[in-house]
Amino acid sequence: MSIAVEFQDVVKRFPNATENAVDHVSFQIQEKEMITILGTSGCGKTTLMKMVNRLYDPTSGEIHVFGENIQKTDPVQLRRKIGYVIQQVGLFPHMTVEKNIAVVPEILGWDAERIHTRVTELLELVNLNPEQYRNRYPAQLSGGQQQRVGLARALAAGPSLMLLDEPFGAIDAINRTKLQDELLKIHERAGLTCMFVTHDVTEALKLGTRIMIMNQGKIQQFDTAKQILEYPANEYVASLLQSVQEGLNFFR
Repeated sequence: MSIAVEFQDVVKRFPNATENAVDHVSFQIQEKEMITILGTSGCGKTTLMKMVNRLYDPTSGEIHVFGENIQKTDPVQLRRKIGYVIQQVGLFPHMTVEKNIAVVPEILGWDAERIHTRVTELLELVNLNPEQYRNRYPAQLSGGQQQRVGLARALAAGPSLMLLDEPFGAIDAINRTKLQDELLKIHERAGLTCMFVTHDVTEALKLGTRIMIMNQGKIQQFDTAKQILEYPANEYVASLLQSVQEGLNFFR
């Protein structure tokens, strides 16, 4: 299996900052993995992910996506090949669901019939009835439905890599669980490589084929859920896991 994403001694320091937001980070993600990136606010997880599609450029080090050094790639062309989903969804309020999903395919010059067919496929994939939802506007959708449309839009041009930045953070617990389950199914069916940022330990453990735990810009542990639960690398990792266990014990 080939390497989808590779960081080689990557540093990111913002102007006037006294510390690195991402501090000499190196790792590899294999093709078709679902990597969850876990940590508290300010740990560097979102900064790390935003460097993958060049929303931020590294201060030093190299980032490779499917073997290509992205610093030598046009950022607009790079982003068209990478799906991106954020918590705020970012749907265009004046466009229908179909038009929102069709944004990138239209930019790429797809014909109308191909776009219509693709929108139908994607709405079915995210469990929204195409005939019922394609002509609705975002304001006519619930938060969970909007997030499903956001997922469909990110998948529209058939990216091999998906970046998801706390996409379910603003969704209620029941719909959040449903969306997690849908994402796992989509990941398996589409053969995607996914990087999923979250501050929710349970979500990270449920979704990740491997979990990257960050603190103060550094990777604390990067392993499977089983290994992390059984062999936490340090006190920080152990404390994260302990917080989940204490929450469960509260209800016993």
